[in-house]
Amino acid sequence: MTGRHPHWRFFLLLIACWSISNLLHAQSIQGLVVSIADGDTLTVLDAQKVQHKIRLAGIDTPERRQPFGQRARDALSAFVFQEVVLVLTEKKDRYGRWVGKVISDGRDVNLALVVDGWAWHYKKYAGEQSASDRLLYANAEEDARSQRRGLWSDPHAIPPWEWRAGSR
Repeated sequence: MTGRHPHWRFFLLLIACWSISNLLHAQSIQGLVVSIADGDTLTVLDAQKVQHKIRLAGIDTPERRQPFGQRARDALSAFVFQEVVLVLTEKKDRYGRWVGKVISDGRDVNLALVVDGWAWHYKKYAGEQSASDRLLYANAEEDARSQRRGLWSDPHAIPPWEWRAGSR
């Protein structure tokens, strides 16, 4: 077999290195949520008393001064404030915040905000999500829209990325 396909071992080695590289980049942060900045940003205090700013991955919520901004913040607070959470993250954003999926009591909090109608599925970054998360988040947004939950009670809800662009 090695005579006909001399590169198969090299190919397997590349796959193994790629998989290990992804695992090395992935990390988790566990700690107590001590602050909620807005509907998609919170602060976690870990066991070493280090604070980590977290931006929820895969979603975007209304800005604080935007309609439904305070309600989105309140919804996130109701899910996680003063709770111990697990954050699954792979990167930091341009503001130095960890971007990740927040898990509380086994529940994907990012997805829960979309389900309840307080967040958009942030399709601009959907390529960074797993295929299953992309599908879950997209379907959750469609369902929230059709049921007019949360911010979808306003038929003219403005996505936060458009709101931010308009305020510049």
